[in-house]
Amino acid sequence: MDTPPAAEAAAADVQRIEEGEEFRGLRSAFRSFAFPVTIGFILWYLLYVLLSSYAPAFMATKVVGHVNTALVLGLLQFASTFAIAAWYARYADRRLDPPAEAIRESHAPAAVHAPREAAE
Repeated sequence: MDTPPAAEAAAADVQRIEEGEEFRGLRSAFRSFAFPVTIGFILWYLLYVLLSSYAPAFMATKVVGHVNTALVLGLLQFASTFAIAAWYARYADRRLDPPAEAIRESHAPAAVHAPREAAE
C-alpha cells in the first residue's frame, strides 16, 4: 500500500524537526531532568520494599502512638510523588515549554502565521 503524499511530507517535516539543534536541545533538557529523578525515585521505592522485606523490626518501630516507620515511609512515597510532579511542572514551564513553543512556531504552516483578516 502506498503512503499518501501528505503523509510523506509530514514524515519529512517530522524528521527535519527531530534532526534540528533546537529539538535536540529540548530533548536533552527533558532527559537531564527525567532520567536522574526517575532513577532516584525508583531507588527510593526499592529501599522501601527492601526494608519491608528484610528489616521488619525496623519498619515496625513505633514513631508516635500506633504509627510505625513503615507507615511514615509509605506516606512519604506519596508525598515524594506529588513533590516530583510539582517540580516537573515548574521545570517544564521554565525550561521545556518555551523551546517547544519556539519549535512549534517555527515549523507551523504559513497559514497559521497569517493574520486572521487575510484569511477571510
